[in-house]
Amino acid sequence: MIVDLRTYTLGIGAVPAFLQRYAREGLPAQKRHLGPPLGYYTTEVGTLSQVVHLWQYENMADREQRRRALEDDAQWRAYKARSLADGHVIRQENTILNAVNLAALGAEADR
Repeated sequence: MIVDLRTYTLGIGAVPAFLQRYAREGLPAQKRHLGPPLGYYTTEVGTLSQVVHLWQYENMADREQRRRALEDDAQWRAYKARSLADGHVIRQENTILNAVNLAALGAEADR
């Protein structure tokens, strides 16, 4: 399993408008192709005005297939165009996390 961790840094004060548009227009398309996110968060301490979300995939091939289907979705493309026009996003970062099976490495839960 892999997790796609995405962080969007937004302009000051832009988080509410960004989230409102996303909830109405972006999330329905993503859920159709990616399933529900593992988590969707905003920052409270540290770097502010950030939206962080996590998506789970079986592997990189699964991610590529589902992301390709998302990019082919007309609703998603329309959302992206409107969201980009809003100008809220300053930077986007993406990290792929590999799951670690601690049990396979000999870790014991009750040490």
